[in-house]
Amino acid sequence: MNHSSTTQEKRISPEEVKAEIKRVFVLQRENQLRVRNTNVAVRKAKLQRMKEWIINHQQDIRDALFADFRKPALETDVTEIYSTKKEIEFAQQHLARWMKPQRVPTPLSLLGSRSYIVYEPKGVSLIMAPWNYPFYLVVSPLVSAVAAGCTAMVKPSELTPHTDALLQRMLSELFPENEVAVFEGDYRVAEALLEMPFHHIFFTGSPAIGKVVMKAAAEHLASVTLELGGKSPAIVDETADLQDAAEKLVWGKFLNNGQTCVAPDYLLVQKKVEKPLLEAIRKTIHQYYSPQGADMATSPDYARIVNDRHHQRLRHLLQSAVEKGAQVWTGGQVSDPDRYLAPTVLRGVTDGMEIMEQEIFGPILPVMTYEKAEQAIQYVNKGEKPLALYLFSRDRQTTQQVLQQTSSGGACINDCVIHLGNPNLPFGGMNNSGLGSSHGYFGFLAFSHQKAVLQQRTGLTSLKSLYPPYTDRVKKLMEILMKWF
Repeated sequence: MNHSSTTQEKRISPEEVKAEIKRVFVLQRENQLRVRNTNVAVRKAKLQRMKEWIINHQQDIRDALFADFRKPALETDVTEIYSTKKEIEFAQQHLARWMKPQRVPTPLSLLGSRSYIVYEPKGVSLIMAPWNYPFYLVVSPLVSAVAAGCTAMVKPSELTPHTDALLQRMLSELFPENEVAVFEGDYRVAEALLEMPFHHIFFTGSPAIGKVVMKAAAEHLASVTLELGGKSPAIVDETADLQDAAEKLVWGKFLNNGQTCVAPDYLLVQKKVEKPLLEAIRKTIHQYYSPQGADMATSPDYARIVNDRHHQRLRHLLQSAVEKGAQVWTGGQVSDPDRYLAPTVLRGVTDGMEIMEQEIFGPILPVMTYEKAEQAIQYVNKGEKPLALYLFSRDRQTTQQVLQQTSSGGACINDCVIHLGNPNLPFGGMNNSGLGSSHGYFGFLAFSHQKAVLQQRTGLTSLKSLYPPYTDRVKKLMEILMKWF
């Protein structure tokens, strides 16, 4: 059945939406026992079908993302198709080992028994995805849910309707609704879904909505994985290769038009290298988006802001910063009809500006300077813990100092964003930037309960000698146990 937003908003009342969600939830709960008992071969086959669908519909995926916010085909290939495909392949390669019960040591006090951990699917899961990477951020956690043996109800963002329709088509072709079902729609659909007693909720989005999700999960004591965001800093010191740093910062910041949860949100640069770095950044921006000197607004390699509301929010942040004294180093051009905001770098930014008080999530890079590493560290630490931190430095002592004295979900040294590309690393935030981890084995764990199992031989336990009545002999044995074991 097609659980589309069009159907929900035009022909189905809120009560009917809730009834449909409840109907599918019940179907998935009833089907969960069968799904949880599937073996490695069955789960790998499901993942293979997902992979083949993606390979066979690459152009459809590109077209949907271009229609939603003019995302360049190559960016779609790298961040939506290739990354999803590699997530699937990594799970296929390692799934047998992940699912295998893990033996753990048993202490001498429990001599005769053996202990192990069983990875048990959590059950019926809810995946709520954002609009900025609307394909990858649905399918990637779904890969983990399928690998773990969970069923899933999926809520993509209504802000990317073409990609949502593609996901509805894809997942309805690959799975029955009692295993995976997609519910399109706005916040009312999200609210109705959150009323259900899911076993696990995987949410990607803003900290503000993350709090709403966590509160709803608490009503049913559901576990959660929250991938949020925040103001991820980039620090460049005087020892850095400035041209290399400029190229990587421009790519990481303006990829997907800055609409990336781990994009460098602001730049802290050591004062003595501020001007040469900013000059390198300006030249790199033109090299990437205007190599022949053409208007950047005509570049086929530069995406757009997802909708008018976000475009106007970014326009306001830019205007407000300039009114309070920030200078546009490069960029600043705005076109409302096609939601265009040029790659923009701001100098002279200060704390009192609104742009430094919220995650930008767009193509504006504020720049602040510092004299000593301690000042940059202090500035980072006075804010919420970011999802990522980037440091460009060739000084080993500075690198260790920043890593040890700051706290962030992840970190990259002499690069940015690409730590997401290593499936062996956990991806996740802390506090305001998230809760829990995903990708690869860590995504499998997010949808799995690690069940402790201790198996004892019948009639045997070393603790029987400590059973009542608590005679002097038993007390003496306990003294020996506490002293030596």
